[in-house]
Amino acid sequence: MTPEQLRMARAALRVGVRELADMAGVSFTTVSRFETEKGGLQHKSAEAIRKALEAHGIEFLENGQVATGPGVALKTASEQD
Repeated sequence: MTPEQLRMARAALRVGVRELADMAGVSFTTVSRFETEKGGLQHKSAEAIRKALEAHGIEFLENGQVATGPGVALKTASEQD
């Protein structure tokens, strides 16, 4: 999960940082630091956040995967040229 994916997932669910932190059982500063790219996530926190988002319908995609429903994807800088 990247910071961009986390921001998009949270926006799709229309939940705030604190609400997501509560859903995942982590501190809101953990979520905020990761989203703003001021720090990484410990594996346990990353898994908790990912599971909380997936439980609410978020599907994380790797490069080349296709979504099963509506969504957005980010192109890399080289793909934008």
